[in-house]
Amino acid sequence: MKIVTEMTSTEIRDQFLKFFEKKEHKLVPGAPVVPFDDPTLLFTNAGMIQFKDVFLGKGTREYSRAADTQKCIRVSGKHNDLEEVGYDTYHHTFFEMLGNWSFGDYYKKEAIGWAWELLTGVWKLPKERLWATIHNDDDESYSLWKSETDIDPKHILRFGEKDNFWEMGETGPCGPCSEIHINTGDDYDNPKWVNAGAPECIELWNLVFIQYDKDEKGNLHDLPMKHIDTGMGFERMCAVLQNKKSNYDTDVFSPLIEQVVKLSGIKNDSEENKIPMRVIADHIRTLTFAIADGAVPGNEGRGYVLRRILRRAARYGRKLNLNDPFLYKLVDTLVNTMGDVFPEIRDKKNYVKKIIKAEEESFNATLDRGIELFGEIINQLEREKTKEIAGNEVFKLYDTYGFPADLTNVMAQEKGFTIDEEGFNKLMTEQKDRARNASKDKLSSINISLKDLTSFDLSDDKATAFTGYDEFKSKAKITGHKNERDTDLIILDRSPFYVEAGGQVDDIGKIQVDADLLDVVDVTRIENKTIHIVQNATEGIIAAGKTVIAEIDELRRWDIMRNHTATHFLHAALRKVLGTHVHQAGSYVGPDHLRFDFTHFAKLAAEEIRDIEALVNDELRRNYALQHHRDIPFDKAKKMGALMFFGDKYGDKVNVVQYGDFTMEFCGGTHVKNSSEIGLFKIVSESSIASGVRRIEAVTGAGVEKYIKNQLSIVKQSNERIEELFDVKKKLEKEMAELKMKDKLGQLDHILALSSKVKNIKIYKGKVIADNIDELKSFGDVLREKMESGVGVLVAQIDDKVGIVTVVSDDLIKEKKLNAGKIVGMLAKLIGGGGGGRAHLATAGGKNIEQIPAAIGKVEEVVSSLI
Repeated sequence: MKIVTEMTSTEIRDQFLKFFEKKEHKLVPGAPVVPFDDPTLLFTNAGMIQFKDVFLGKGTREYSRAADTQKCIRVSGKHNDLEEVGYDTYHHTFFEMLGNWSFGDYYKKEAIGWAWELLTGVWKLPKERLWATIHNDDDESYSLWKSETDIDPKHILRFGEKDNFWEMGETGPCGPCSEIHINTGDDYDNPKWVNAGAPECIELWNLVFIQYDKDEKGNLHDLPMKHIDTGMGFERMCAVLQNKKSNYDTDVFSPLIEQVVKLSGIKNDSEENKIPMRVIADHIRTLTFAIADGAVPGNEGRGYVLRRILRRAARYGRKLNLNDPFLYKLVDTLVNTMGDVFPEIRDKKNYVKKIIKAEEESFNATLDRGIELFGEIINQLEREKTKEIAGNEVFKLYDTYGFPADLTNVMAQEKGFTIDEEGFNKLMTEQKDRARNASKDKLSSINISLKDLTSFDLSDDKATAFTGYDEFKSKAKITGHKNERDTDLIILDRSPFYVEAGGQVDDIGKIQVDADLLDVVDVTRIENKTIHIVQNATEGIIAAGKTVIAEIDELRRWDIMRNHTATHFLHAALRKVLGTHVHQAGSYVGPDHLRFDFTHFAKLAAEEIRDIEALVNDELRRNYALQHHRDIPFDKAKKMGALMFFGDKYGDKVNVVQYGDFTMEFCGGTHVKNSSEIGLFKIVSESSIASGVRRIEAVTGAGVEKYIKNQLSIVKQSNERIEELFDVKKKLEKEMAELKMKDKLGQLDHILALSSKVKNIKIYKGKVIADNIDELKSFGDVLREKMESGVGVLVAQIDDKVGIVTVVSDDLIKEKKLNAGKIVGMLAKLIGGGGGGRAHLATAGGKNIEQIPAAIGKVEEVVSSLI
């Protein structure tokens, strides 16, 4: 098949949008590929996602016609193309979907007519190769295809629900669809290839006619307004219009593949090399766009999907001898080709590269060992003549070396093996169950099992109303009671006790029953009823229907509220200092401290920690009053801009906690009325708890006072210890000096043993080692004491100079009139210096080191001349 005019991908995208702009469609920007405002989705997987509220009748737009290009990721659930990527020519984890919409405006006639006009009139696709599929019961679409286009009627095919009926979910908006396929092969007039999965006959465009509302029983009801939702595969259309057999041969992918060739030094000339290059080119697009829109690789949800994709690409890189981190080097190429259309990847380029590189380095640390273990497993299975890798081996590769099961499966298939996926999933479930059970049902600690409330003495089956947002003490009525092993379980109609949720711990306190004060040691919730766990109650005083006073530990709650509110300020500060990719990944809010886990790719620098802490404290001092939006519609909260979290389940009504314009989040916890009530906020530690997840621990209020006291105590203890160590040091230094001196004085024994005589006077002389002139004088004193009668001369090289000490015994001073000063003065001239001193001890210094032997040799002559 040959197309008359070849176009670049940019021209194809622009022509689509301009075509519908001329048809009075508003060109709108696509939604982020990470739908943080829709917890039901991991990733945006279709163009209609941003218009779901319109189709559900919950929202409107100022326009009734729209067109855009939507970036999509399909890697999990119903829409999962991961296994096909790289092995065929047209499946991708990331792709662009070109689409046009009508919200209660035009319908089937225009959608079908315009689609045909663009494909055959503007782009000149050969009509004989195009096929239209419709739903079995959609006679209207069949008639319109015949009346509004000149398609060959034999090329209009009917299919069932699986291929030609679209629905948003189990219930809700839905309707038949009409798909347009093209057959680029030789047998293009044969209907058997349509929807047969043949690479020569692929779907290009899906026209969805939203006209029904499906109820819970599966019945279809006409919608008051009918809508059009279409989606065209951009990469597939580029391959067709550029006369390429593969999407990967188009200018959408070729720059990336050329860069892989350059980095690897391996040509893209065989299927063996093409598959990993396709996988890498596809996966870097998914990673870059997802990370730029705020997702990060992690261990849960969409984070784990990204980690799987990155590790899959890294492993395929090994097949091209790319053993060092390389994926991050492809980001620049992608930005150069797509940054004009999607500027967010250009703006976040450096950040994206940092995250990908960090992930590559982390995985590379264990990749080789994992591949080695995989090889050992395969060798063992070959010896056993078995073709399936056991679930426990797959789990070991995952748990120890970070190999996602699908990566192990790909490696297994390459060797002709399969994996025991069921066994692996069972082990994964057991691991999750162990984690859940470790922190599960606090009632198990007192050996109480509460699967239902049938064994309770109930006077009222209504839910417990939570009063703890506004009061710490509530008058209440006992609506249920049960006694288990000296433990009473009390249900109240209203209660200020907060039950652990969202990271905030339970309240404790007391329940006053008549004159008795009962300690509430714990609380839990079953079927919207708060269970107060009381111990050591007097028998018979608790009865359903009785009025009591429930009061929480107020001081403890205040500390908890300070810490909980501080987590919101900390979250906002992290996003401002580190970037909007930061999202909460877990928390603990207790009376003593707070713990906040968040997504981030690197250890925080000391300066970043200081900036975050300073920003939180600055904002706390602004005296923001709490704006507590309670029980407001979920959609209203979203429109307010409240921060929500993927994976959290939200009902139709939600609570939003807001402090000024600094922080606004979905939250059901309890908080201070004004930010100034928190006092000071102090970060005490920052650490890593998983790849891509960091943890900050901090204190507020009384916790800061305690922290300061502890620090001062540590400083005081440190100072005392320093003084002790200083005293020890001085003592040791003195002992060392004494030992050193004792060792050096041993030199004198040799000198005393080798004396000479001049006119019956003993001469003691020689060269010694001394650190300074004072030490040399000390040697002289010792020598004078030990020689009893005589003249002693000691010479030492001190640094680059000469030192001499001369001593004379008292008897020689008196009888022979010998003087140490005169002796040393005469010797000093020999070494180019001078000196002097008293009769019994004198010193001299000089600079001629080489004259030391001569000076020592002249001692007898000098002494003889003075007698």
